[in-house]
Amino acid sequence: MTELFALCIDAQEPHRLAEFWAALLGRQRDGDTLRPAGEPGFRIRFRPAPEPKRGPNQMHFDLTSTSLSDQQNTVAQALALGGRHIDVGQLPDEDHVVLADPEGNEFCVIEPGNGFLAGCGFEGCLAGDGSAAAGYFWAEALGWPLVWDENEETAIQSPRGGTKISWGGQPPAPGTGRGRLHFDLVSDDEQADADRLIAIGAKRADRNQHPGEPHIALTDPDGNEFCVRPRQL
Repeated sequence: MTELFALCIDAQEPHRLAEFWAALLGRQRDGDTLRPAGEPGFRIRFRPAPEPKRGPNQMHFDLTSTSLSDQQNTVAQALALGGRHIDVGQLPDEDHVVLADPEGNEFCVIEPGNGFLAGCGFEGCLAGDGSAAAGYFWAEALGWPLVWDENEETAIQSPRGGTKISWGGQPPAPGTGRGRLHFDLVSDDEQADADRLIAIGAKRADRNQHPGEPHIALTDPDGNEFCVRPRQL
């Protein structure tokens, strides 16, 4: 079975983004990789980008709050670290705060009392647009149960809890260049697991995400790229 090892984020300045997110999330930094804040969890890896960000990312973090003052403190910390407010079409009466990191990667600081994120921890959800087919695929790919499946919206979560991954039911927006975020999976037999993933809906990718590193590049049913790598990295 494959395991979600890391969320990889393309960056023009990987060191700067690693510093920003390590400070904001309270994660230990190892070069340009952030170790999991706890178990269960996955790494966040910042990798040099061949081109600048263009258009919105397909997925973003939703960070949780325990109170209004906690939400305000998180927003203030993000701004002090180099983040900024952005407008993605949110309504004036919505209580979450939409921000971007120093390279424009979107994230939200969610208001307290959000039932969907209850018990998920500070890194509540990795959320975005995407079809229900993508949610079903990732549930089977990772062996994570569906914790939400209504009106074409899906979400999965590790059986051990932690950060959810959700798809909003809308198809992903048309591509605006290389995707900035992708998953790295690890496997004890990457070819066998790649074949298994292709059998449940993945396709082989045209692009090599990690030049010089052993991996198999694939895409999920929505066309989002991901990699299967040997477990010993």
